[in-house]
Amino acid sequence: QVQLVESGGGLVQPGGSLRLSCAASGTIFSISAMGWYRQAPGKERELVAHITSGGNTNYADFVQGRFTISRDTAKNTVYLQMNSLKPEDTAVYYCNMNIKPTPWLTLVSTWGQGTQVTVSS
Repeated sequence: QVQLVESGGGLVQPGGSLRLSCAASGTIFSISAMGWYRQAPGKERELVAHITSGGNTNYADFVQGRFTISRDTAKNTVYLQMNSLKPEDTAVYYCNMNIKPTPWLTLVSTWGQGTQVTVSS
């Protein structure tokens, strides 16, 4: 059983910063790609940022230059540094990891429980 636990969300004023963390625990052999998604009320879940096992990153156009995704492989953790936050960044943020529990099992797409980010004055 693998669990992803997110932290770091909260209320911040426009222009402020937050750092989200997501740590995986349980039976883990390896983790390939990691990513952050978000879902605003009434909208579909959308990709925010993605990082491969080799450290290659890609970002949604709406966060280019403001958000940075990173990972600590030894800690099975992915981070999202969010700067210059805007009210339209308000959403529930979810982490996702493709996890191989054992050498003989396939990758499993695993989601965190979500953390609320609210950008408001």
